[in-house]
Amino acid sequence: MFINFLKILLLVIFLIPLKSFAKESTITIASTTSTYDTGLLELINSEFTKKFNIKVKVLSQGTGQAIRTAIDGNAEILLVHHKESELEFMSQGFGIARYEIMYNDYVLIGPENDSGNCSSVEKKLLYIYKKKLIFISRGDDSGTHKKEKELWDLINLKPKDFSNWYLSIGQGMGNTLLIANEKKAYTLSDRSTWIAFNRRNNLVIVCENFPPMYNQYGIILVNPKLNNKLNIQDGKKYIDWILSNDVKKIINSFKKKGKQLFFYNYK
Repeated sequence: MFINFLKILLLVIFLIPLKSFAKESTITIASTTSTYDTGLLELINSEFTKKFNIKVKVLSQGTGQAIRTAIDGNAEILLVHHKESELEFMSQGFGIARYEIMYNDYVLIGPENDSGNCSSVEKKLLYIYKKKLIFISRGDDSGTHKKEKELWDLINLKPKDFSNWYLSIGQGMGNTLLIANEKKAYTLSDRSTWIAFNRRNNLVIVCENFPPMYNQYGIILVNPKLNNKLNIQDGKKYIDWILSNDVKKIINSFKKKGKQLFFYNYK
């Protein structure tokens, strides 16, 4: 009886696919919140997993935190949207390849009763400053927060010098918009998150389509020297796939409420 049981056990083992015993391959992406919150990254990653049988873990963070995560060696891929920070990351040897893959733009959001025209984002921000109108800043070192500080800098103003009309909350884009909506305040948002955001009944776009509002996204393959356990081989597969026409089609066809959120521009 024991011999028969052993034969059956061996037969079952041989029938189990060898891949069942293989260690599951996984990569980690430290990504800006906008690509994750809109659902774009989930769609891209699911298609990648189906094609290559490699799972993708996403750490959704502001650009500054995502960069620190990569520097600590906790991600194979960095997907963020602040060119100056990305170039600094590369110059310090933390990344081995960087590509610009898509863009959208920023929009200045304000209360629906805002009646002022916007001839430039600089003039609009100066108006907000002079009138001491409530402004909600992400204050989280994200790409959006960095862009906001750059816009204030265009009119030689520093948020650290502002009074209590300026609220720095240290939150992601979704919570920032929620608070702005509640307080009928102003804030800066990437357009994709604004389009996808639902609870905005008190808010409208008050300023848009100016050159300083351009928002480029870059993807970086992290240097394996930061952590010898990084799965760089599969990370490179992910980067190569992102640069393919397959992903170009996914990004350009991705819409919310009938509007395209991101525009593929890898050359």
